[in-house]
Amino acid sequence: MEKNDEKLVFVTGASRGIGKAIASWFRVRGYCVAHGFLSNVEMASKPFRDSKNLSVRLNIQKQDSIEQAIKYAEDHFKRQISILVNNAAISQEKDFANLTEHDWDQMMEVNLRGPFFFSQAVLKKMIDKKWGRIINISSVGGQWGGINQIHYACSKGALISLTMSLAKTYSKFNITCNAVSPGLVETDMTIRELQSKEGIKKIRENPIERVGSTEDIASMVGFLASDEAGYVTGQTINVNGGMYFGR
Repeated sequence: MEKNDEKLVFVTGASRGIGKAIASWFRVRGYCVAHGFLSNVEMASKPFRDSKNLSVRLNIQKQDSIEQAIKYAEDHFKRQISILVNNAAISQEKDFANLTEHDWDQMMEVNLRGPFFFSQAVLKKMIDKKWGRIINISSVGGQWGGINQIHYACSKGALISLTMSLAKTYSKFNITCNAVSPGLVETDMTIRELQSKEGIKKIRENPIERVGSTEDIASMVGFLASDEAGYVTGQTINVNGGMYFGR
């Protein structure tokens, strides 16, 4: 059994928000961490490159970029990816009637196609090792649906289906695949919404009466990546402060 410092974790979308918190969770616990990013200025100007951390620029929409990123990370750390966290995603608020073909295609390419091909690319070596963890970051929208984010909700719902399908296919190789579905979480992408009148109302209606932190999500991802979670697979774990219960 590999120790933490022997495992390589690849986190996509690790330059900010939930992805950054997830990468940090693994980093402080001694894992080797590949921090995937696309265009974040800070990470591009001050990249990680040491024995435990590596910044990896990639375009999740392009299969060849995914393959190059994996090779770059594995060559740097001289080990194979043991844990993949598919976190990179985009969102967009737009009325269903006005959604364009480009809106739909871009949403699916980033939120679904990216995790599909990244998971495909790491699975062969995980099978050979007979150990692996794939954790997909979905959304409450993937379960509830969305009003002004219908294409986003579709992509996240499909990601949950991908999670269950991979779990059914590869759990026999000691490779688990689970999804984490965050509720209201404060990030630079959501702060404006959460400070709005409607956002404040949603927070007050949540049984726990607070907004979630990125660390709340990272802690659950960390558990699902552990040996202790070896009997948990094909599940969507809701980290939402009891949002489903409402009031």
